[in-house]
Amino acid sequence: MDEASVAIVKGDDPVSMVVEALEMIEADEAFEIDERILVKPNYIDASHPSTGVTTDARVVEGVVKFLKDNDLRNIMIGEGSGMADTMRAFEVSGIDDVARRWKVSLMDLNDDEYIIAEVPSPLALKTVRIAKTALNSAIISVPKLKLHRMAGVTLSLKNMMGVVSPKGQIHRSLSKKIADLVSLVKPRLAVIDGIIGGEGHELAGRPVEMNLVIAGLDPVAVDAVGAAVMEVNPEKVEHIILAAKKGLGICDLNKIRVLGEPIKKVRKKFKPSFSLRLLSRFA
Repeated sequence: MDEASVAIVKGDDPVSMVVEALEMIEADEAFEIDERILVKPNYIDASHPSTGVTTDARVVEGVVKFLKDNDLRNIMIGEGSGMADTMRAFEVSGIDDVARRWKVSLMDLNDDEYIIAEVPSPLALKTVRIAKTALNSAIISVPKLKLHRMAGVTLSLKNMMGVVSPKGQIHRSLSKKIADLVSLVKPRLAVIDGIIGGEGHELAGRPVEMNLVIAGLDPVAVDAVGAAVMEVNPEKVEHIILAAKKGLGICDLNKIRVLGEPIKKVRKKFKPSFSLRLLSRFA
């Protein structure tokens, strides 16, 4: 890959913002009409999206609307929460309402059949138990725009931890294992919910109003742009760099064409917590 395109849309209507961003990057061309699509939000716990911790249901709805409008019908919304009952997290966020309204299936990936998969050219993760649905679907990663204690940022790549069981196996040598995991379940499309971001760390509940959606077909590039929007240098985020080195995408901002709002116009400094500064050394 020589370059990638990432769209940044700012506004006050998350559903239409997502549709606009996906139209800008021609996301419909990434999917076959009859393949199964797994929309994977981030519900690490059952916090409301207004806390800056979990994915806004309106962003997920925008993704589903775009898919349906382009005659893509085999859609599932799935997550495997690490710190809550997944179905309860769906209720708190309003994802269950989105699923009913658009007639798409909803799945707790923690209850799925799991497959032991071998990682090609592993950095640290030789084998991993992955939800069968994730392995057999085109994945759309829909994370929150937020910081993370160990990984620095938690965006579309880190979001793939929700398809693994047990999730704790990923935490040691976290950055290397994220890159390894994504080599097996690389998202076909990434859509970052930047409506209300989260500073401090992934569970801090320190919301930052941004009113943004960031989307692209290269999840590494999307995460690089997402990091830059939070004024985190993507070249300092190890799992993004490692994913690029494994050939999974582009992390060099000079090779990423940003559509819509420029990064410099929308960026805002997300303040890290003390634990983030300390633990990020061991990722």
